[in-house]
Amino acid sequence: MTSPDEHFEQRARELWREAAQRIDPATAGRLRAARRQALETAQAPTHRAVRWLIPSGAFAAIALAAMMMWQPLPQHHATSAMHAASPADELDNELPPDADKTDPNLYQNLDFYGWLASTNSRTATR
Repeated sequence: MTSPDEHFEQRARELWREAAQRIDPATAGRLRAARRQALETAQAPTHRAVRWLIPSGAFAAIALAAMMMWQPLPQHHATSAMHAASPADELDNELPPDADKTDPNLYQNLDFYGWLASTNSRTATR
């Protein structure tokens, strides 16, 4: 026995075959041409994608090599290069020392140090 779905599918196939036989040759030719063009278009992007894989892969490899060669120095190399400088250069440094490397008691009297810096600059201009 056939189920209702199988009967429906069988009837749809019969109607499709009858309609396909009644199509005039010009319409059938246009349908075949449209089908060929659709199949060619569906296969074309894969060929285009393959053509772009080689240049994009080469660009990625060059970018990776450039990034690996051009890296900033790690911090311990930069600080050791700074310590190689003369002690007079360290005294001329106008930046305050790092908080973790200095005595915490120095930060308790910041107003005093501000006053000291302002009076020292006034006496130097006289």
